[in-house]
Amino acid sequence: MRKTDFYIDGAWVAPGAPNDFDVINPADEQAFATISLGAQSDVDRAVAAAKRAFPGYAATPHGERIALLEKLYEIYKRRMGEMAETISKEMGAPIKLATQAQAAAGLGHIKAFLRDLKEFEFERPLYPDQPEEHIAHEPIGVCGLITPWNWPMNQVTLKVIPALGVGCTVVLKPSEIAPLSAMLFAEMVDEAGFPKGVFNLVNGDGPTVGAALSSHPNVDMMSFTGSTRAGVAVQKAAADTVKRVTLELGGKGPNLIFADTDVAKAVKRGAIGCFMNSGQSCNAPTRMLVERSVYDDAVGAAVEAAGKCAVGDPAEDGNHIGPLSSAQQFDKVQTLIQAGIDEGARLVAGGVGRPEGFNRGYYARPTVFADVNNEMTIAREEIFGPVLSIMPFDSEEEAIAIANDTPYGLTSYLQTDDVERMRRVSRQLRAGMVQMNGASRPGGSPFGGYKMSGNGREGGRWGIEDYLEVKAISGWK
Repeated sequence: MRKTDFYIDGAWVAPGAPNDFDVINPADEQAFATISLGAQSDVDRAVAAAKRAFPGYAATPHGERIALLEKLYEIYKRRMGEMAETISKEMGAPIKLATQAQAAAGLGHIKAFLRDLKEFEFERPLYPDQPEEHIAHEPIGVCGLITPWNWPMNQVTLKVIPALGVGCTVVLKPSEIAPLSAMLFAEMVDEAGFPKGVFNLVNGDGPTVGAALSSHPNVDMMSFTGSTRAGVAVQKAAADTVKRVTLELGGKGPNLIFADTDVAKAVKRGAIGCFMNSGQSCNAPTRMLVERSVYDDAVGAAVEAAGKCAVGDPAEDGNHIGPLSSAQQFDKVQTLIQAGIDEGARLVAGGVGRPEGFNRGYYARPTVFADVNNEMTIAREEIFGPVLSIMPFDSEEEAIAIANDTPYGLTSYLQTDDVERMRRVSRQLRAGMVQMNGASRPGGSPFGGYKMSGNGREGGRWGIEDYLEVKAISGWK
C-alpha cells in the first residue's frame, strides 16, 4: 500500500521530491505501507496554504466552525472501526484496546471540545463593573502540530480540534512510525468540508519536517507531544521566531500505596496501568512506592499481576498487551531492563528478551523489579515499556520526597483510604495530575505536567486557551 501524498491546501498532493519510508507492523516486523518523508519545500507549501486560509477562517462565524466540527464528529464515529484497525496495525495496540481506548479517545475529545467550545466566552468585560475594558480572545494564527505514535488519535484530536475550533489553521506532522491514522483523519477532515488550507498534513521525521515547522517564520505556534529530548529541540528551534510553544513530554509516574488501603487491589490496578499499551504511555504509573509494612505483600501481588498479563497478537481479540512500536523502542527497553539487573535491582518477574513462544515481533516481557532506589537508571529514565519498579518507604514524608525526586512531573498516583491523607498528600505531589484510588479523568480535564514533563495543558478550556491570544481593548463602549 502506497500512501506517499500529503494533504495540502485541500488536496492530496505529491511530495516535492520522493523519499519513500516503510511503515512497519510491529507484530511481524514486516512493512505493510509506504509513505514519503517530506522536506523543507513541502513544509513551505503547507505553511503558505495555512497562512492564506487563516484570515478568512478566523473571521468565520463561530457557529459555522462548530457545525464543521460536528460533521467531523459524525464522520469519525462512522469510521471509528477503520480507525481502530489502522492504529492497531501501525503501532501494535491490541484491537480491543485500539477500539475501546485508542480510537475512542479521539471521538471523546471531539465531543468534549464541542461542549467547551460552545460554552467558551471569547469576549467579555474585564470586570462586570468595568465594561469599558474589553477582553477579546482571538486565534493565534498558523499552528504547527507534532504528534507521537503511542496514542496517535488521542494526541491529534487534542491539538487539531481546539485549534480549528477557535479559528486557527494548522499543519500537522504525525509520527512517521504511525502516520496512517493521521492520514485517515485527514480524509475525515476533507469529507467534513473544512475550507482548503485550514488543515494540512505533511509526513516526515523530526530533524527535517519537525525542525522546519518549529523554525518557520510564518508558523505562530508549535504544539508538540513526544520525548523530552525532542521537545527541547522544538523549543530551541522556535526561539528565534519567538513563537508560542506548548509541550507535553515524558513522565515517570510515582504510585504511592499506603498500608491503610486494599493493598492487593491497589497493586493489581497499578501494575495493569503500568503494562497497558505495552507500557507506552507518558502517564503510566511506573514507580510503585509501597509502605514498608506491606511491601513484601505488594511485591508478591505485582509478580502475580505480571504473570497474568498475557502478551499476544494485536489482531486477536482479548485483554492481552501487544508488541512495542518499533525495533528502536524494543532495543531501548531491553537495554534498560538489563541496566536494572546490572545496577542491583531485584528482578522478580519478566526480564530481557521476548516472551516465550515469540521469535519475531517487538514483544517485551511484562517485567517487575523490586528493591529499586531512586538513583537507579530504571527509576530515573522513562522506559516506555512494560516495566514496573517497586521501592519501599517508611513515612508519608519519605514517600512524598521519593515521588517528587524526579525531573518529571506529569501524573502521580495515590492509594489510601484516609481522606485527609488523600487531600494532604495530593497537594504536595509536584505533578500536573494526581489520580487517587483508581479514579479516572473525565473529558475536559486538563492534561499536562510540571518540570520536564512540559508546559501548557491539553483538554477542556485550558486546551482551548493555548490556541488564543488575549487582547485588551480600552475605551470599549
